[in-house]
Amino acid sequence: MTIKQGDKLPDVTLTKTTPDGPEKVQSADYFAGKKIALFSVPGAFTPTCSAKHLPGFVDKADELKSKGVDEIACTAVNDPFVMQAWCDRDGSESITMLADGNADFAEALGLTMDGSGFGLGKRGQRWSMIVDDGTVTELNVEDPGAFEKSSAEHMLGQL
Repeated sequence: MTIKQGDKLPDVTLTKTTPDGPEKVQSADYFAGKKIALFSVPGAFTPTCSAKHLPGFVDKADELKSKGVDEIACTAVNDPFVMQAWCDRDGSESITMLADGNADFAEALGLTMDGSGFGLGKRGQRWSMIVDDGTVTELNVEDPGAFEKSSAEHMLGQL
């Protein structure tokens, strides 16, 4: 079943990247008591993800936070070391990277895709959501190959 607006996020283990190394976090604990702008990319360092998706949230971080967002987080089916390297290269301190290396979170959300045609295997779809105290208040799932409604600009219009 695919997650929808009004649903609580599933409780799974994610890996938060930090300059000191990976840190395991439970999604129920991580999203509790905060308003988080969360977005998912099919893969770190992939073309649209690196050229548009992550940079859009980096550029709009202050605006999102001025509209009541406590934190901005990015998730992908990548290991935490790749996510940290991507953040070091293209991200900022304003974006928290949450590695979903085994796709547990993407599967629990019902938002996986098959990237085998590109040699990527099972991945998370491209989407964004606003999560308020663990509950999805806005959900923007892209059609395959699209990048419109999961952008930071679209999210700003929802806040």
